[in-house]
Amino acid sequence: MRGIRGAITVAHNEKEEIWQAAQDMMQEILQRNALQPEDIGAVIFSMTEDLTASFPTAGVRRIPGFELVPLFDARQCAIEGSLPLCIRVLVLADTDLRQAEIRHVYLGEAARLRPDIAG
Repeated sequence: MRGIRGAITVAHNEKEEIWQAAQDMMQEILQRNALQPEDIGAVIFSMTEDLTASFPTAGVRRIPGFELVPLFDARQCAIEGSLPLCIRVLVLADTDLRQAEIRHVYLGEAARLRPDIAG
C-alpha cells in the first residue's frame, strides 16, 4: 500500500466547482499512477475553512467505480497565511510502484505547495 498526495484549488466556494475539482484531481491521480478504483483502500479529503458549499467526496462518488471506495472529508487546520480555497487529498492505494515512482498531483494554485514532489 502506498500513500498518494494531491491538492487543487477552486476559484469560488460553489458546490459544482468543488465537485469538479475533486473529480479532476482524483482522475489525474488514477491516470498518473495507473490505478483503478478497486486498487484504493481509502481516500481522505480535507478542505480549507473557506470551502463550505459541499463535500469533495460527493463529487468523487460520481466517478464510475467509486461507489464502494471508503471516502472521508475533514476540515484543514486554519493556519495564518495558508493557501485559500484548497482541497487536499491522501489516497491509500495498493500498487506495485515503489515510493519514488508515485506521482503526486498538485493542480491549480496548489502546485506551489509541494514543487519538490508534484508530478
